[in-house]
Amino acid sequence: MHALTQSFFNYIEFEKRYSKHTLEAYKTDLEQFSGFLVKNESNDITRATHHDIRNWMVSMMEQKVSARSINRKISTLKSFYKFLMRKGEIKKSPLGKVQSPKTSKRLPVFVELPGIEKLMREVEFPEGYEGLRDKMILELFYGTGMRRNELINLKETDVDSYNSQIKVLGKGNKERLIPIHNTLLASVKNFMTEKKRLLESSAGNYLVTNEDGSKLMPATVYQIVKKYLNLVTTVDKKSPHVLRHTFATHLMNNGADINAVKELLGHTSLAATQVYTHNTIDKLKEIYRQAHPKA
Repeated sequence: MHALTQSFFNYIEFEKRYSKHTLEAYKTDLEQFSGFLVKNESNDITRATHHDIRNWMVSMMEQKVSARSINRKISTLKSFYKFLMRKGEIKKSPLGKVQSPKTSKRLPVFVELPGIEKLMREVEFPEGYEGLRDKMILELFYGTGMRRNELINLKETDVDSYNSQIKVLGKGNKERLIPIHNTLLASVKNFMTEKKRLLESSAGNYLVTNEDGSKLMPATVYQIVKKYLNLVTTVDKKSPHVLRHTFATHLMNNGADINAVKELLGHTSLAATQVYTHNTIDKLKEIYRQAHPKA
């Protein structure tokens, strides 16, 4: 690996504190681009030109790589060359003359309110700790909009009963406080009490755990959410992120301020939150058609 590439990885891991998943994606992208340059007997990655990048993009398009994936890889290159500029290794980024392919806007998939109400009020959960845990996972996702990793790493001490809020450690190790309503707070407190009673050997201090007190695996959480969403909705995707989308969409549909939703979700930019306004506009159009006499 090139010394400057390794220096870049050290920078995004230790200074920017990117997640392990993001680090792996960046490494894969840069390795693929380096491999393309070697195969085509072109420049070293630190000396690549906009022609090299365009040729790589054309190559990926020919291989039917999606515009979304190509854009992500171009974003990786932008970060890398920006880093080289800051280090004084290059004078300008080769990305200046490169135009990213257009992608179609995908609206967030979410569960309609009747589906959520059925999930929380009518679905039967198994007796014992497993059922209690599964319901707690679903309530936390819908009640807070937190990410899967944020829920897995949530500790009992992160629950502030006095102020009715939960402290979450988000992307880039950034902490945020999420207010929770009284019903959810009561569920969390009841869960902690029952967990202590049911799991005598409960080790560690994570809020939601396996029966032996060990930390949940991401795949386990995904399977739990998929299992129960299958009972109440026909949406194609049934993942923890769908419940995050549902949390945000329901807030926006009920008139929540977009900046407040941005803070609750832990988004760094408003652009990431604005996708939920499209779902809100669709809802408004539906209300208009139903209510307006001339519609």
